Amino acid sequence: MQFDQLNLDPRILEPVKKSGFIKPTDIQQRAIPVVLSGADLMASAQTGTGKTAAFVLPALQRILRPSRKSGNGPRVLVLTPTRELAMQVNQNIRQFSRCSKVSTGSIIGGMAYGPQLRMLRGRLDLLVATPGRLLDHMEQGKVDFSRLEILVLDEADRMLDMGFIDAVKDIAAATPKDRQTLLFSATLEGRVLQVAKQLLKNPESIALAASNKRHKSIEQHMHHADSKAHKQKLLEHHLESGRLFKSLVFTATKRGAEQVAKVLRSKNLKSAALHGDMSQNKRRQTVENLRKGRIETLVATDVAARGLDIKDISHVINYDLPTVAEDYIHRIGRTGRASATGFAISLVGPADWKKLSQIEKLIGQKVKREIVDGLEPSSSEPRASSRAEQKPRPRRKFSKGAKSASTRKPGSWRKGQSGSKQSKSFRVKKAA
Repeated sequence: MQFDQLNLDPRILEPVKKSGFIKPTDIQQRAIPVVLSGADLMASAQTGTGKTAAFVLPALQRILRPSRKSGNGPRVLVLTPTRELAMQVNQNIRQFSRCSKVSTGSIIGGMAYGPQLRMLRGRLDLLVATPGRLLDHMEQGKVDFSRLEILVLDEADRMLDMGFIDAVKDIAAATPKDRQTLLFSATLEGRVLQVAKQLLKNPESIALAASNKRHKSIEQHMHHADSKAHKQKLLEHHLESGRLFKSLVFTATKRGAEQVAKVLRSKNLKSAALHGDMSQNKRRQTVENLRKGRIETLVATDVAARGLDIKDISHVINYDLPTVAEDYIHRIGRTGRASATGFAISLVGPADWKKLSQIEKLIGQKVKREIVDGLEPSSSEPRASSRAEQKPRPRRKFSKGAKSASTRKPGSWRKGQSGSKQSKSFRVKKAA
């Protein structure tokens, strides 16, 4: 199938073809007709398969038709978990709307409120937003949802991981009930499925990738590291090898990202840090420097695990393994994009073996062990002990008058604490 078989308006097809796209990807081929039909949709697809275009193209087609309601508010709202992803979606919207008069904008944190308020007062067709900043404007009564026709939840699983579930529900509750809702996620199970059942109406379901699906175009291996210093030497070995084109190094903390980047620069390796404490302009400039080759290595926290769309990253290096196994999938998905071959290297320290075990269980395979000559580990890989080898835990003794956990009164641990949650109220213009 080709794009011109998807019943898209010529004003949309022209920029698609100018961008070099002829055949839609699997997610685009299956999702676009569903969205055009007006049905709700929940879909999962592997990173780098073009899912953004799967909802942007039919959304633009909807906007080309005159609105049935008056007002200036957006007709399409896209919620994303991070600023970087919001910027990527906006870039795709500008790319595909070059031949049509569509007014778009973004509401994200880290940016001045003034320009955003002026944008919300004007006529707007398509709005991309992060939940926190959008709620700020909603609480001030600055958002008009009376014309909203489509609500898109992009990277829904990540929004849940980042604690945005209540914000997403509040935003959805303020939109018209007859809206079309589209949910895109790496997985369609667990909490994501529960949210989908609450916010979507009889949705179509497309599942093209489970979270444990192997990235076939990515070669994965790991090195056993004895210490932080050993990790640093292994990292420098790969960066100095000449085999890396552009690399993305993940650390567990913001401070760790700054420290690693500083050490690499002291070795004359072109690198920079990227994390949440940086201003939006600084983050944007840093990503642009990587994209244009001014730096070759970006040392980042998981703020860059999603939404960072740079097609020619050759290597992803996990300096620290992620705490949540699913984040490993999203990290390594920054390489091997658009069918290119990528490489994922993990540096596994003494405290990382349990995390590695959880990752291997998730992806359904053992990560290949490799040793670098001259940088061999001094200790061996820990071996999981069997139940027979485990020593029995000694019984806990209580002094006379002490109470065991089983005899304490329920709630005695948290006296005076309440789990009740105050509801929020918004002065939001809402359709009747």
